[in-house]
Amino acid sequence: MIDRETSKKDPLVTARKTPDDTVQFENVLRPKTIAEYIGQDEIKGHLSVVMQAAKKRKEPLEHILLHGPPGLGKTTLAQVIAHEMNASIKVTAGPAFERQGDIAALLTNLSEGDILFIDEIHRLRPAVQEVLYTAMEDYAIDMILGKGPSARSVRLSVPRFTLIGATTKVSMLSGPLRDRFGSIFQFHFYTVADIERIVERSAKILGCKIDSSAAHILAKTSRQTPRVANRILRRVRDYSEVHDYSLIVDEAVRKTLDMLGVDACGLDAMDRKILTSIIKKWNGGPVGLNTLSSAFSEEEATIEDIYEPYLMQIGFLERTARGRRVTRHAYEHLGMEDRYREQAHLM
Repeated sequence: MIDRETSKKDPLVTARKTPDDTVQFENVLRPKTIAEYIGQDEIKGHLSVVMQAAKKRKEPLEHILLHGPPGLGKTTLAQVIAHEMNASIKVTAGPAFERQGDIAALLTNLSEGDILFIDEIHRLRPAVQEVLYTAMEDYAIDMILGKGPSARSVRLSVPRFTLIGATTKVSMLSGPLRDRFGSIFQFHFYTVADIERIVERSAKILGCKIDSSAAHILAKTSRQTPRVANRILRRVRDYSEVHDYSLIVDEAVRKTLDMLGVDACGLDAMDRKILTSIIKKWNGGPVGLNTLSSAFSEEEATIEDIYEPYLMQIGFLERTARGRRVTRHAYEHLGMEDRYREQAHLM
């Protein structure tokens, strides 16, 4: 259930569409139930037990924290939890809250059993986090009204709700806030087999047919991330429609990947630029994150959150105490084995 009336009134809340609303592409492809959700089996197994127990006790779920790289399905899982619990879900993001009053207004407008989903929860201001402490633990918020000698403290009750927080940087959460979550789940990159299943499911929803080998190629080049897989699938579908393919085959996938500048390992132009520059300018590393940020005119957070996780996952980049270093696997993939031998000889 989605509380549309609340979402219209409160600019801090973005309502997600129901299954009947198929305008937004992402919502069309999002699974609605835990059975439809592919991958993250360990998290699903734990969640199933927690949700069944809460239903038997007729209580709201404990607060849940989801963390991991972007695009792995944290928001989607929050929607699934709301659907499985037959609860309304309010969706917002950490940067939306400027003052304590913002979060207080939202909390007091919740109903019993509602789910509040806060994306990028690590970006909540410290003062806003402090309001959440008592709300999560005691289902009440303490507010100071007035200033100076006339100021007084008022405690407001809030309904029993479930907070689901999502973050790519769990280390940036304050200890007191992190400790108030009953369940903390870490998302991992998907296997190629799971991505294949996601691609096949998405293709079916989109009304296009895809060959199994084409789905495998697409899965291998999707950075082990469902969001990327679905994005590439959309482009492959476009290419196939323009060239009158009745079935998405290997050729259509390869041609689309070439147009997008994505290679066989899923690396795009920026990935290759990072690796090649470290090899040529800094002899394979180590090189500091600040230096890389300046060299590529990218924010440190962008390199650290968007590019590094996958490059490290596939073994092309490693972090050391002195900085980032390119591995031998990356040299081989880029066809620079000779340079690797030369640099190894000089070390």
